[in-house]
Amino acid sequence: MTTLADKISQLPLLSLIHQRDGRLTRELLQEPGGFGLGQVPSRLKPDSTTNMVCGFCSTGCGLKIHLREGEAVNLSPSTDHPVNLGMACPKGWEALSVLDSPDRAATPLLRNSRGTMEPVSWDAAMQEFVRRMKAVQAEHGPHSVAFISTGQMPTEEMALLGSLAKFGMGILHGDGNTRQCMATSVVAYKQAFGFDAPPYTYADFEESDALIFVGSNPCIAHPIMWERVMRNPHSPEIIVIDPRMTETAMCATQHLAIKPKSDQSLLYAIARILIKNNWLDQAFLDASTEGFAEFAEFVEPFDLARAVTDTGLQAEQIERLAKTIHERQRVSFWWTMGVNQSYQGVRTAQAIINLALMTGNIGRPGTGANSITGQCNAMGSRLFSNTTNLLGGHDFTNPAHRQKIAGILQIDESLIPTQNSWAYHEIMEGILSGKIRALWVICTNTAHSWINQHVAREMLDRLDFLVVQDMYHTTETAQLADMVLPAAGWGEKEGTFINSERRFGVLKKVRKAPGQALSDFNIFKLVSHYWGCDSLFDRWNAPADVFETLKECSKGTPCDFTGIEDYHAIDAQGGIQWPCPAGSGIPAQERRLFADGVFYRENGRAKFLFEAPRPMPEAPTREYPFILLTGRGSASQWHTQTRTSKSAVLRKLYPEQPFVEINPVDARAMSIRPNEWIDVASQRGQMRVMALITPAVAAGQLFIPMHYEATNRLTDAVFDPYSKQPSYKACAVRVLRLNS
Repeated sequence: MTTLADKISQLPLLSLIHQRDGRLTRELLQEPGGFGLGQVPSRLKPDSTTNMVCGFCSTGCGLKIHLREGEAVNLSPSTDHPVNLGMACPKGWEALSVLDSPDRAATPLLRNSRGTMEPVSWDAAMQEFVRRMKAVQAEHGPHSVAFISTGQMPTEEMALLGSLAKFGMGILHGDGNTRQCMATSVVAYKQAFGFDAPPYTYADFEESDALIFVGSNPCIAHPIMWERVMRNPHSPEIIVIDPRMTETAMCATQHLAIKPKSDQSLLYAIARILIKNNWLDQAFLDASTEGFAEFAEFVEPFDLARAVTDTGLQAEQIERLAKTIHERQRVSFWWTMGVNQSYQGVRTAQAIINLALMTGNIGRPGTGANSITGQCNAMGSRLFSNTTNLLGGHDFTNPAHRQKIAGILQIDESLIPTQNSWAYHEIMEGILSGKIRALWVICTNTAHSWINQHVAREMLDRLDFLVVQDMYHTTETAQLADMVLPAAGWGEKEGTFINSERRFGVLKKVRKAPGQALSDFNIFKLVSHYWGCDSLFDRWNAPADVFETLKECSKGTPCDFTGIEDYHAIDAQGGIQWPCPAGSGIPAQERRLFADGVFYRENGRAKFLFEAPRPMPEAPTREYPFILLTGRGSASQWHTQTRTSKSAVLRKLYPEQPFVEINPVDARAMSIRPNEWIDVASQRGQMRVMALITPAVAAGQLFIPMHYEATNRLTDAVFDPYSKQPSYKACAVRVLRLNS
């Protein structure tokens, strides 16, 4: 007998399943493909090329997709795209190959009474999804169900998920995995500037005459951005502040190898030197900032002697950096996860912002306090996912904002929560305490990436119902799930990404998803129908419809993009940065914020924020004498390797087995030989790694790449109090020789 699932898999157009009058019927919905509203791959010329944005990191490179018989068969970097200028990193070159992996999730899976996963139809999956989720809510309250989302889906899918969960399903608590990478920068910008507003454009990499990278290794983490630095014609000073001799530090003119987590002491000491020498932009301070006098008083105790003690640097290094900031005309400050993933990340980011403000290095070409994002659409998640804020950067707790969004969505205002969601770690802790009983995980891999992995997996095991929606059925989190929903990936659906420099880029459907896999957009539409709230989203029949609604939501906000006509306009220009309000005309390719010295706070002034540095929560001890650092290990690895591990080419470009970098002094003291297998252990867990003996790490420190599955057995579950971002970067460990 032919099942409904069989029929769906055979349809040239994917289906939404509708139940009316107790009878199962089908309503065909064109899953947007190729490009534009309602188009499918066959609408593209059979043998041609089309441009779209890459789906790995936040750089947002343009890729030229080569089509044969209407489907993508190859790709190359777009030579005229304003982001990558004809370049692509290894991940970009392999973006299509990871779609062909044999472990793609191609049908819904449900764990049966024997504890094994078995294929089921979409109808059976949706009925079970709704039955069990509603049963949990009925027994434990509406807030006992939560979702964890991502920075890797198109903006329109994020908005639909957040709206479905919060307005349709009554779910209060939902967060994104951007909490793991960008929450610190979001909060730092909001508090200092009044809005989550990275001020820069990539042209600033080429315009600066001094670039200062704090806890950032773009040579590996964002190689195309690093290529832009290499194009800089101004013989710039390149300063790297990082405990480790990273690939970027090897290219620097100044490397300040500070003690781990001593950034704030260094930055405050630099500020004190600038103040003492009157190396300030007093006109900018007077016109565009507040709180400087209090900040100047605060940094007074951070003299050179204290900075040397706190950071382990030489006095000459600190003075040289301060003098460089003063003497150079266009200084840009850049930070990434080395700052963000910290127990005091927000105040460290704001210490960087303070240096830019006090020297007037903001709003001009080649300047800025610039956070580099991690995931391809972290900016879309930050503004439009309904997790940390209401659509368009609005506030759930603001009645006027709720009224505005309800009016645009044409829904009852009472459906919009009046309080903010728990953060990611609070949701996880809610599972531990029994307050969260069901969890919907979309396009992320919590069981690998969450801090203190053993406890994280124990938390997930406690759930009454765990649903994982992903491209692959083999992720560590999917292995723990009660249900797996098969999702389409990059290149198999349509929407937009927003990159680090606030640039919208278009994602197109150039491949068919395998089997019965659906775009996340259509999965959310299915859920809304079976839940009984699909009338709330009648206007959203395709991602382009959501895009139009989000334009309305953005109107009058700092991220206003009402001037972007449609996807075609974005595509024609190689991306468009926000803000782009209606009536602004065709925007320039490269635009930075705050050129007028006016910020988004009520008084138009940026605010100096500061706080005394706190000691590392888990300092080395006699039993655990080393500090473990984590970070990116290769330009060809990505996060939990969910996708990059599927490419044979990418696997050849990084070590398959986990390794640890250890200083030669420590290796000699412990008689550790090159390539010897050793164990690294913290108070939480242990992992086996191969010893890489190198002076890139200082004595007393170790480095293990974040991409390996076991790394987060070691990390410590501590969080920044303002951003609630995990502090992945430093914890105490010991080394155990296997043959000792």
